[in-house]
Amino acid sequence: MLKSTDQTIMHSYPGLVALVTAKYEDTQNIMAAGWHSYISFDPPIYGVAVAEERFTHHLMKASGSFAINFVPAEYARYIDGAGKKSGRDGDKFEALGIEWKPGETIEAPILKEAYVAYECKIMDVNRYGDHDWFVGEMTCFHRDDSKFGADRLPDFEKVNLPLYLGRSQYLIADKKTSTLKLEK
Repeated sequence: MLKSTDQTIMHSYPGLVALVTAKYEDTQNIMAAGWHSYISFDPPIYGVAVAEERFTHHLMKASGSFAINFVPAEYARYIDGAGKKSGRDGDKFEALGIEWKPGETIEAPILKEAYVAYECKIMDVNRYGDHDWFVGEMTCFHRDDSKFGADRLPDFEKVNLPLYLGRSQYLIADKKTSTLKLEK
């Protein structure tokens, strides 16, 4: 039975974690973000919550841009490492063995192992509690078509999605995961 409590409950798991990348001048970073969302389809707009104390926050504000990357389950170590290490301690791309290329419309790194990535130019930043919500116009899209079916949905025979459960644990959405399709 559901009961009231005065404790804060943050229930958003399992969830797909975005790897946020940013670059300003010669400094770049990658961080894991669980709080992110599409905001608009037309025009395409994406948002992500980043705490001010995060190293990536400064790079995003200074550069006016960021990229959102999604990697398959076999690269969940990127998510885990990007969430546990700080960019203040050195280059996380090098430390985690992450290959990347520069964006086409922004300088933020696009991960070579991503199955989807978005380049975003910052339109707005607002503070909500202990995080800033960065809103970005999506200026370029990257997709590994080999990981998607004709219906433009992920093909779970070809890509396994890591759904974060908390504390370095993941639920893997793959060809063995059951799905529920509701009829119209």
